[in-house]
Amino acid sequence: MSKPRTILLVDDDPTTNYLNRRLLEKLAVADRVLVALNGQEALQILAVECPETGGDATCPALIFLDINMPLMNGFDFLEAYQQLPLAHCRALVIIMLTTSVHPHDMQRLDALPVAGLLSKPLNPAKVQQVLAAHFGQP
Repeated sequence: MSKPRTILLVDDDPTTNYLNRRLLEKLAVADRVLVALNGQEALQILAVECPETGGDATCPALIFLDINMPLMNGFDFLEAYQQLPLAHCRALVIIMLTTSVHPHDMQRLDALPVAGLLSKPLNPAKVQQVLAAHFGQP
């Protein structure tokens, strides 16, 4: 497998998004890094970047998703995502990137399409771990 062409960061904290974007760009792990401030914005990005038929080069292959956000949190995003045709025809890797380790949150994640869970902050080792596990990169 190759590196993801596009990565989507979904977090309501602009500083976290800035730092994560800079990290991903410095590591050169994707051609593009997109940012959404909540689940609703993330769904809008997917609607634009992931057409249902063909032309999926711009569709994010990897999403780092926060849990606690206004308007639409990570759980609401995942539930809405499951209803999209996109969820059934493409394998997007969704990694929860959060500070929440509440047992109730962890239990809810078991029933949702999440490929993994990482605690904040994102760092080079965590990025490499995700790339090795899901994109075959050493």
